[in-house]
Amino acid sequence: MKAPQKTNAARLLDQLGIQFELRAYEVDENDLAAETVAAKIGLPPEQVFKTLVARPSHASGHNGVVMAVIPGDQELDLKALAAAAGEKKMDLVPVKELQALTGYIRGGVTALASKRDFPVFVDETIELFDVVSISAGMRGLQLLLAPADYLRATKGTLAALGQPKKKEAN
Repeated sequence: MKAPQKTNAARLLDQLGIQFELRAYEVDENDLAAETVAAKIGLPPEQVFKTLVARPSHASGHNGVVMAVIPGDQELDLKALAAAAGEKKMDLVPVKELQALTGYIRGGVTALASKRDFPVFVDETIELFDVVSISAGMRGLQLLLAPADYLRATKGTLAALGQPKKKEAN
């Protein structure tokens, strides 16, 4: 595999003087699950964080849009996100709107170097790890970095956002 290209997210970290590692993996268009990515890059799913985009239920366009960053083995608790964002109710932004809002496609969304700076809420479990993995801004490429550096780069706010996935019994 050739050396991974530098993405805008990686360039932003360089500008901030933040150390990171780029880790490439083979993309399966039919399986963009964080658990799959985790297996491919050799990390447990709870250490691979995915970025979801949400906005208040009554809003449209980029009004009130926030990014929620949660462990790959969890799903987003929209009520908890609404509370953290000071809103009554939040909904996930439809996949078809992701690229227009963030500049990124599903499976490659990152809170780093998005089209505009949205408030970023990060699940508090990020602090349990020395290193976490997040999307580098494209499918097939992850950024590994220290949680404190990620929080600094995204100006992220810690909150309890994740909840166990409903469909599978552990």
